[in-house]
This record gives sequence, structure tokens and C-alpha cells, in this order.
Amino acid sequence: MRKAKPKKRIILPDPRFNDVLVTKFVNNIMHKGKKNIAYTIFYEAMDIVAKKTNEDSVEVWKKALANVTPSVEVRSRRIGGATFQIPSEIRPNRKMSIGMKNLIGFARKRHEKSMGQKLAAEILAAYKEEGAAFKKKEDTHRMAEANKAFSHFRF
Repeated sequence: MRKAKPKKRIILPDPRFNDVLVTKFVNNIMHKGKKNIAYTIFYEAMDIVAKKTNEDSVEVWKKALANVTPSVEVRSRRIGGATFQIPSEIRPNRKMSIGMKNLIGFARKRHEKSMGQKLAAEILAAYKEEGAAFKKKEDTHRMAEANKAFSHFRF
């Protein structure tokens, strides 16, 4: 938009846990507008997590999400014919969205039976600081650390 910033949409909290972050996560799980199916998947995953850890499943999920959320990323920038990977901080909204998308994306690639089981397994792995989504965050941080010398080229 040229003139005005777009209005922030109000996201309503989910029915079971009464949490806005859960709704955002479910919106990321959702395919083709099938929100009820997305909620079913998420709640099934939460039930599995609660059964396996004997803790509050939402707290486990939030800790897992925090574990896979990167704080820096590298961006490509051309300077004088050469392309440099420049590390930069990520703004908070983007951090959270990257973390959610990584968690869901790597859960989809797992080899369990249902999507609920895949998501639960990925959440538990992220909670223990292992698994593919956590590895992706570590790789991102490692790349930013390796290219720290180019940080003076910041945008």
C-alpha cells in the first residue's frame, strides 16, 4: 500500500485454551480454509503431548516454539558485483511466524501415521532441543555467525 499502513487484523483466541498464539498456529496449519480440521489436528497433538510429558501441553508447546524461533537471519545483498550474506536481526512478528512455519513444515515431513501424531512428535523433539526444526534454527544462527564479518554492510 502506498499511503497508509494496512490495519492489523484482530485474531480471536481459540476455544479450548483461550490463547491468541494458538489461533495463529492453527491458521498456519490450515489448508484450503479448513480451520476445523486444523483445530482437530492441533488439539490431537496437544492431547498426545500432555499424555507423554505429564505437563501442561500448552506450556510445552510454547517452550518448543521458543526453542525453534530464530533471532537472526542472513539476507543476500549485492555489493559491487559480489553477493554477500548479511546477518540481521528479525523483528518479533516475523520471528514467531518463521518458528511456527518451521515447526509445522518439518512436522509434515515426519513419518508418523496422522498429522496430529507428526506435530506432537515434532513439538516434543523441539521441546527437548532436538529434531529438524531446532536444527534449522541452529543452522540459521551458525550461518549468521559465520558471516558476522559482513554485518557492517547492513541495510
